[in-house]
Amino acid sequence: MAAFGLPVIATLALWWASTGVILYLDARPKRTYSWTLLGATVLLGLALVGLDRSSAITTTGAAYEAFSCGLMIWAWQLVTFYTGYITGPRKTPIEPECGGWGRFIEALRTSLYHELAALAGGVLVFAMTYGKPNQIGFWTYVVLWWMHQSAKLNVFFGVPNLGEEMLPDHLAYLVSFMRRRPMNLFFPVSVTVSTVITVLLAQSTIAPTATPFEAAGFAMLTTLMVLAIAEHWFLVAPLHANALWSWSGNGRGKPATAPVAVAPFPARPPRVGDDSDYPGPLLGRGAALESWSPDPPALCDARRLHHVLESIGTGAYGEVDCVRGVLKTDANWISFELAGQRASVSPFFPQRLQEPLVIALGRRFDRARLQAAFDACAAMT
Repeated sequence: MAAFGLPVIATLALWWASTGVILYLDARPKRTYSWTLLGATVLLGLALVGLDRSSAITTTGAAYEAFSCGLMIWAWQLVTFYTGYITGPRKTPIEPECGGWGRFIEALRTSLYHELAALAGGVLVFAMTYGKPNQIGFWTYVVLWWMHQSAKLNVFFGVPNLGEEMLPDHLAYLVSFMRRRPMNLFFPVSVTVSTVITVLLAQSTIAPTATPFEAAGFAMLTTLMVLAIAEHWFLVAPLHANALWSWSGNGRGKPATAPVAVAPFPARPPRVGDDSDYPGPLLGRGAALESWSPDPPALCDARRLHHVLESIGTGAYGEVDCVRGVLKTDANWISFELAGQRASVSPFFPQRLQEPLVIALGRRFDRARLQAAFDACAAMT
C-alpha cells in the first residue's frame, strides 16, 4: 500500500503547495515581482540539474526527484506568465463585437510568448531526458502543460466558474476573453481524453510487472491526471474550489470589478443586495433629471446596441441627456455610456452581478419607443 499511498500523498502536497505559493507571490505588490522571478529562475536552474541527474537513474527516489523537477520547471512558466514578464503582445481587453476566429486569435495574442516559452521548455526537457530510462520528469511537464492548456480552452469556450478572482490585477483584461456558459462542446472531449489517459497510467501503476520505480512514477502521474480531471469538473460544478488556496491571499480584497471607463450610475435601489456589482449613485445636477430604467434583454447583441446608441444620440427618442448601463453579450459583459452624441463601450468584469441594468436620464423622452429599441437589441439564440 505504501508503494502507492506515498506517491499519491506527495503529489497532492506538492501540487497544492506549489499552486498556493505561486498564487501568493502573484498577489504581492508588483515591486516584489523581480525578486519572485529571480527566485523562480534559481529554482529552475536547480531543477534542470536535478532532472539531468535523475533521468539516468531508475530508483524510487529518482522518480520523486524527476517528478519534483518537472513540477518546478513548469512552475517557472507559470510565474513568468502571472507576474506579466512573459505573456503576449496584447495586453488590453477584447472589443465586445469581436467574435469567431478573430476572438480566438486575439486571445492567443494575450499569451503568445508564454505559449512559445512553454513549448521551448517542453523541447528542452525532452532533449535532456531523451533515450534515458527515467522519463517521469518529462511526462510530469507534459501533464501539467495539458492541464493548463485544456483549462484555458474551456474558460475561453465557456464554463460557469471562470475563477477570475484569482487573476492578479495586471491580468484582469484576460477576463474579457472568457465566457460564462453552462457547458461547451470541448469540455466533454477534454475530460474524456484525460480520463482515458488516467486509466492507462493507473494500469501501468498496478501492473504485476511494475518495478518500485515504475509504480511510484506512474502513481504520481496518475494522481496528477486525476487532479487535472477534478480541476476541469470544478469549472462546471457549483463549488468554490479556489478556497483551497485562500491562505495565499489571492482573490481577496479585490474590487468587485476591474476598472472600466464609465461614470457612476444614478441612484436606484439595488437588485441584488448591498454587495451588488452595480456602481454607486450619480451625484450633482444629473440627479435632478428624470430617471427611467427600461427592462434590458438578458443577452444583448453588441452591434445592435451600437445602432441604438447612435439613434439616441441623434435625438430619435426625445431629449435623452445620457444613457448608461451594463449588459451581457454572447462573449462577455459590457458597460456603456452615451452622453450627448458621444458613446463609449468597455468590457465589464462582474463577480456578483446578477442581471443587466440600463438607466436613461433626460426630459420628455419616449419611454415606449426606447424600451422597444432595447428589446430589439436582444441577441438571436
